[in-house]
Amino acid sequence: QVQLVESGGDSVQAGGSLRVSCVASGFPFSDSRMNWVRRAPGKGLEWIASISESGGRTEYINSVKGRFTISRDNAKNTLYLQLNSLLAEDTATYYCQYSVQELDQPRRDYRGQGTQVTVSS
Repeated sequence: QVQLVESGGDSVQAGGSLRVSCVASGFPFSDSRMNWVRRAPGKGLEWIASISESGGRTEYINSVKGRFTISRDNAKNTLYLQLNSLLAEDTATYYCQYSVQELDQPRRDYRGQGTQVTVSS
């Protein structure tokens, strides 16, 4: 079955940096586009970054462009998110997400338990 295990969250001061990781299993990771999403306190789930199967193409929400970097190591089945120049509004639980879209079926999203990033100003 699909398993996603996030780690690396911490409490940091504004302006600081952090790297969060996600180890994946149970699906063809190297053949799968992957995403990072986050949920801030009292808010809904927010997509923040995607990476193509090979890692050659990345996309970001505007609010994190230039500060966050998504990457992957297919040999280790691991997804990364480097968070730099952190702001208080980056405080959230961060999840890696794997989505499956089959013909005539609703999209299924898989996420792990998340990792908490808290930024103090």
